[in-house]
Amino acid sequence: MGHVSTHPSRVRVDRWLWAARFFKTRSLAAEAIQAGHVEINQARAKAAKDVGPGDVIDLTAGEQRWTVVVRDVEERRGPASRARELYEETPDSRARRERQRAEHRLAPVPGSDLGGRPTKRDRRRIDRVRRGGPSPDDRS
Repeated sequence: MGHVSTHPSRVRVDRWLWAARFFKTRSLAAEAIQAGHVEINQARAKAAKDVGPGDVIDLTAGEQRWTVVVRDVEERRGPASRARELYEETPDSRARRERQRAEHRLAPVPGSDLGGRPTKRDRRRIDRVRRGGPSPDDRS
């Protein structure tokens, strides 16, 4: 009896994205594909589309945009060290992500310029303005 290889040459893209650890679950990978966040060889992907070594995948996961070349396929999710072996990120993609990370680090945190919670005195002034009454600065 012949030996049957258990290592597939092609696998569904949703399964590959999950095994390569771009998404925590296959259903999240499938949702990203359905939403149009994944392209295979510059064509919009469907969850059942097969990928194999040499295919180029463009994907958006969260705020990160990746362009990777499939190096190997895996049916099951393994350790992170094995997941990194499944793909090779393009130099342009790596540079774009580094630039985005630097911009994010330099950008101020939203709301940091508000100065915190208003004091009781500030709250009274805000309430007066909302009611349309005179502000304490208008007294003459």
